[in-house]
Amino acid sequence: MAMTLRLSDEENRRLGELAAAEGRSKQEVVRLALAERWARLQKEEQLSEVLGRVLPKYRGLLDRLGSA
Repeated sequence: MAMTLRLSDEENRRLGELAAAEGRSKQEVVRLALAERWARLQKEEQLSEVLGRVLPKYRGLLDRLGSA
């Protein structure tokens, strides 16, 4: 599905400079940024899920270590 991305003149200039510096099209830069942000979000969600399971299990130990 196609979409129009509305950028300010400054954002468009920065995107153009970034694309030129990387030897990519503006579209490629935006797609790569989206893929990188999506991957980061997935890692953050995984970490949050793991910590949600692990922290309660070791809460007492962590409290004792924190007050030592």
